[in-house]
Amino acid sequence: MSRISVRGFAVASATAVTAVGSVVGVASGSVAQAQNNDAETTAADTTLLADIPTGQQAQVQTASLTQQADAQAIQADASAKKDAEESARLAAAKSAVAKKAAAEKAEKDAKERAEAKSAASRSSSSFPVQSSYTTAQIQAMAAQMVPSGQFQCFSNIVSHESGWNPHAVNASSGAYGLFQALPASKYSSAGSDWQTNPATQIKWGLNYMDSRYGSPCEAWSFWQANSWY
Repeated sequence: MSRISVRGFAVASATAVTAVGSVVGVASGSVAQAQNNDAETTAADTTLLADIPTGQQAQVQTASLTQQADAQAIQADASAKKDAEESARLAAAKSAVAKKAAAEKAEKDAKERAEAKSAASRSSSSFPVQSSYTTAQIQAMAAQMVPSGQFQCFSNIVSHESGWNPHAVNASSGAYGLFQALPASKYSSAGSDWQTNPATQIKWGLNYMDSRYGSPCEAWSFWQANSWY
């Protein structure tokens, strides 16, 4: 008799015993015994790897491993795709920030160049010649000639070098004027009236800072590190 026939017979027997017991009052122990027999028969009917012919066992195991590998590959692809999307998002955000910063810097530089061009158009002759100048007047000249974003740095250097005195002289070196040029005749490259017109000295000092350091603020940074420029 095959295992399937045994299982079918056992289940039918258990059903019949249960039905008769419920009608004639058969002891519950008989029902329990029949259920145990059904469980044993069911267990006996379960197909185990050992029941599969030896030649087919490797195929079953290989198929199982292949399914596991496929599942792991799918999971790995999904994880890699998620990581790639996140990396792309972060890269795009970083690029956007960099582009914004570059645009803002370009706008600022363009504004400063425009201001510098406007300031450069004002020569020393643009200011009326006076027999003497107050510090406030000299600072007002500088404010009109130096780009606004660079003026404070420019002012810091002049304050340290000469205290805004266009006739200041260093007793030991002979350095002269607002920027303590040495020799003093360097100012003449900006105009012949450098001894009497502070605007000419301012023009020279601004050109010096721009050509040597790039801007008054770069010159001021150097001055802070070295106490000279």
